[in-house]
Amino acid sequence: MASINATDLEKLAQCPPGLLLPFLEESHWSVGLRATLYIMGLLYCFLGIAIVADVFMGAIEIITSKTRKVYLASNTQGQEPDVVEVRIWNDTVANLTLMALGSSAPEILLSCIEIVGKNFEAGELGPGTIVGSAAFNLLIISAVCVGGIPEGETRTIRMIKVFGVTTIFSLLAYIWLLVIVAISSPGIVEVWESVVTFMLFPALVLVAFATDRGFICGVTRLPGQKQIELEQPDGDKMITTRGFFKNGVLEKDSLVAFVKEVKKYPGLSDEDAALLAAQKLVESQPHSKMWYRIGAVRNLSGGRKTQLRLTKKLKEKLDSRLKLVYDTINEHPEAPNLGPIPETDLSKAIIEFHAATCAVAENIGKFPITIVRHGKMDETVKVRIESIDGTATEIEDYIPVNEVITFEPNEMRKTVNIEIVDDNQWEPDEEFFLKLSLIPTENNENVQLGHMSIMEITILNDDEPGVLSFNKRGILVQESIGMARIPVVRTGGADGEVSVKWRTKDKSAFTGKDFRGGEGTLTFGHTETERILEIPIIDDMEPEKDEHFEVELFEPTGGAKLGSIPRMAVTITNDDAYNSITDHLMKMTHANMDAMRTHQDTWANQIRDAMNVNGGDLANATNVDYLMHFLTFGWKIIFSLIPPPSLLGGWPCFFFSLAMIGVITAVVGDLASIFGCLVGLEDSVTAITLVAMGTSLPDTFASKAAAMQEKYADNAIGNITGSNSVNVFLGLGLPWMMAALYHWNKGTTFFVPSAGLGFSVCVFTLVAVLAVMLLMVRRHLSLFGKAELGGPFWPRVGSVVFLVGLWFLYVTLSSLQAYDVIKVQF
Repeated sequence: MASINATDLEKLAQCPPGLLLPFLEESHWSVGLRATLYIMGLLYCFLGIAIVADVFMGAIEIITSKTRKVYLASNTQGQEPDVVEVRIWNDTVANLTLMALGSSAPEILLSCIEIVGKNFEAGELGPGTIVGSAAFNLLIISAVCVGGIPEGETRTIRMIKVFGVTTIFSLLAYIWLLVIVAISSPGIVEVWESVVTFMLFPALVLVAFATDRGFICGVTRLPGQKQIELEQPDGDKMITTRGFFKNGVLEKDSLVAFVKEVKKYPGLSDEDAALLAAQKLVESQPHSKMWYRIGAVRNLSGGRKTQLRLTKKLKEKLDSRLKLVYDTINEHPEAPNLGPIPETDLSKAIIEFHAATCAVAENIGKFPITIVRHGKMDETVKVRIESIDGTATEIEDYIPVNEVITFEPNEMRKTVNIEIVDDNQWEPDEEFFLKLSLIPTENNENVQLGHMSIMEITILNDDEPGVLSFNKRGILVQESIGMARIPVVRTGGADGEVSVKWRTKDKSAFTGKDFRGGEGTLTFGHTETERILEIPIIDDMEPEKDEHFEVELFEPTGGAKLGSIPRMAVTITNDDAYNSITDHLMKMTHANMDAMRTHQDTWANQIRDAMNVNGGDLANATNVDYLMHFLTFGWKIIFSLIPPPSLLGGWPCFFFSLAMIGVITAVVGDLASIFGCLVGLEDSVTAITLVAMGTSLPDTFASKAAAMQEKYADNAIGNITGSNSVNVFLGLGLPWMMAALYHWNKGTTFFVPSAGLGFSVCVFTLVAVLAVMLLMVRRHLSLFGKAELGGPFWPRVGSVVFLVGLWFLYVTLSSLQAYDVIKVQF
């Protein structure tokens, strides 16, 4: 056996065993090896805590999302009463109780376990982790959220009065902590002090609830906020309306409108449309901070994602044109151009391009495109036209466009010159896009964009007049669609103006009875490559079989030729067939939604998720997903045996996962303490650095995601001060009350070292006040965008540097005091 040097023996003598560790006899191992193994074990246990906390929060999500039906009397006699669903848990109460416990469980349990493991004597690891986590949450997470918002965007705290209450309680909590350890009874925690500390937790919940309900400081809601509230004592809140799918609920009409919009562009199947609808539906639902935390842990561990990842095949189909449309839906979910525009709607001015696509030769120089106006014509209206890169890039391939087009009263069309850059180098065909958008004016409510608000420009080396044809041999339309829109495409060239005649032919469907047919001429302007032929469909509101008619192209002019598909069959389906199609879409969308749920309903599904990378979605699994799945596989299998959150309302899952967190936290306490001893770190320094950061990293990723995706900053930083308060009231109040009562029963005194903890609390309180002052200054000064998060670049960078600097100041001063470099007596 290798000899053990004197230094190793001395260090080993200074490292007493923990509550559970070491498992093995390590006296013959080198200190370097032991330190390496302990830090690796510590990091691995942090992953385990994050994953089991994911399960724990899934249970809390089920518990706090419970609703009940409330029947409201109808104003009309004889009509059935209206039924609405209200949440049983008030949002503020849920955030400060179960949800705060979910995010703070490791810190709280570590403090409790340390007290019990030391025979109800105080330690440094638990209190240090409580204060260190508070500093990391308030300073580092706030800095990440402030700097993570894209330039020009901002996020404000919506429930600012509740935030104010929790902030005041947070500061008072640490001031009170300083009082009881350094002023009231220095170095001693008496029973009444611990009881008061613990009872401040329900006091915080009651005051925050009263503020949220408007009993204190008036009403907390913003003007115009779409939220319904019943006039009842418990103050349950209705689920708010958000996004394209109102109330975050999948409804047939909303799904149909969404699918119609995205399927106007070729290449998308019903399955693709259902996948995109599920993604949009998830984005439209209100989410808690816990949902973002679960998503962050899943991303970190290679587990099943809570947000949809598009398949590689679908990503290939989603070219720049479709992305533009989908972005438009995201940005303007209630915009009038999302649904079909009735031909007879003359109440608004409708602005669109004359054609959806056009193709030009690279050496064309400048060429005109046409913007048309129909509908209401008696007012001046404005639209903006701007160019967006596709495979062609501005400056290199074309001159960018960004200008305002004004239609005077009764003016029907405008032309805009587009310039192509000829670089004399061979290139494949490239495309870019022109996009119309509305400009706020006094008459803006009387204007809407038409179907063709995005135009694709293809740059090619072809001066042929082209070939005219349909793009497929048949289409299916529902009887109630109003207007069948049939694309006619021009391929093989787009030079000059060409035209083609068209006519309808009755088959089982008859003109005048089932559709309004006839004949006419379709004209393609120079460079235009696609025109839409519109045939009105008559809805006779009578049950009948599927019927069809044909549309034929003939007699092209201008040198154009007819293509291989000059005839198209249009099949009119009855509503029953249409309903079967939409029902199929509904089922597929529901299936996609189920794949993104935060929990599974059965043990079998939990185990299957645990055993498969990315929850079984191998097509979208990345190399990082595979690596993290391999590293966390053991934890996933163990935690998959916890009862599913859907069982008995989530409570068995709640208690089993809480017990698991407790066990792993006990191991973390031993690992951190022994590692600190091996490398010469005091427990207090280990607590405010390694342990605090390890337990708070999932919250960091979750807050960043919430800041990016939410409209307000509440889920990003609004819960930090409340969580910090809960950490003190439960994380210190509960174990100290247990220990104080134990010593009171034994007739002894519960001693708490006041120097290190008191100094750390003092420094934290100072930096916390400065951090909160910065957030409030940001909220009220236009220099920062009048928002807590985001804003102009340099003020945002300055805020991040200030917050991170405060955290380094806190850690540095606390560490110097721990090593007696700074000597402070309390």
